[in-house]
Amino acid sequence: MARTNSDDLLMEDDLAAAFLGEDMDVTAPVEAEEPVVEDVPQEEGEPVEDEWVDTDEFPGQLAVDVYETADKLVVKARTAGISKSDLDVSISDNILTISGVLSGGEDEQTTRWHIQECYWGEFSRTIALPVQVREDENSVKAELKDGVLTIMFEKEKTEAPKKIAIQ
Repeated sequence: MARTNSDDLLMEDDLAAAFLGEDMDVTAPVEAEEPVVEDVPQEEGEPVEDEWVDTDEFPGQLAVDVYETADKLVVKARTAGISKSDLDVSISDNILTISGVLSGGEDEQTTRWHIQECYWGEFSRTIALPVQVREDENSVKAELKDGVLTIMFEKEKTEAPKKIAIQ
């Protein structure tokens, strides 16, 4: 808000006029302009293109939490609606990859979407693990329970850094 008790300060209307030009009526209501939509010629029989981005080319991302305990590294991911058979979890050179398919969002009877916020289809996430972990089968445990995938790795035992004497 502009102060009215100082001649040094411009009033709101004066300030707006300074930026908008003297001929602008700052007290008049502002009307929103309609967005310009260009008509794109369509071939006969060709479906009308919606403004939706085609996500088939880019697999969805999987949100994860990664944290440590004293002897384990834990990765958790929300995977509600995904069955064990639709998940693939692998590790190589301390790089974890979780991928799969989330099916069930398509209905053949659908003629028009009004809101589509849920991701359906392929997803993949590759994570460089922040600490060295043991990758053998006996050192890794993966569990899918109540829509949460939990992967627990035993951390690799590393020796404490050795001091090197400089001569």
